[in-house]
Amino acid sequence: MRSLDQVLQDGIRDIRDYPQAGVVFKDITPLLADHSGFTQVVEALAAAGRDADGNVVVDKVVGIEARGFILAAPVALALGTGFVPVRKKGKLPSATFEESYALEYGEATIEVHQDAFAPGDRVLVIDDVLATGGTVEACLRLVRRCGAEVVATSVLIDLSFLPWRERLAGERVDTLVTV
Repeated sequence: MRSLDQVLQDGIRDIRDYPQAGVVFKDITPLLADHSGFTQVVEALAAAGRDADGNVVVDKVVGIEARGFILAAPVALALGTGFVPVRKKGKLPSATFEESYALEYGEATIEVHQDAFAPGDRVLVIDDVLATGGTVEACLRLVRRCGAEVVATSVLIDLSFLPWRERLAGERVDTLVTV
């Protein structure tokens, strides 16, 4: 069996100048197509939802739109918990809470259903890439606003050259690969 480091190295490729000139996009589709590798990644992300003895310590797993959904749903299955989508504004059909956050040029808003969590639910947040931390920070505010407790955030790729650490200081953030 390949090591997790080898799986990540083999499964994440750089696409230069996508979606615009000067950007190096981290393409995870080769990883997703590799059943064995994808399974290892799901288990590694799910580790943040278990204690040292392997017991599940979360009630729900949140996935942040859009690639976070692809990772979070199987993590929820691996942990035996429910999955909660956090979506862009206007994409959820029932009553929602929303949080806005700053982008490099402008603002974005994410939402979660108001009834997505029971009071005191313990939550693991999953996303694909951690850059400035704005989306994750807004997601954590949403989860807490619903009366749930954030146990940890688990992310596939950490872009260490961007300032997410300052923004998420004091939060438990686990990452699988640092770029």
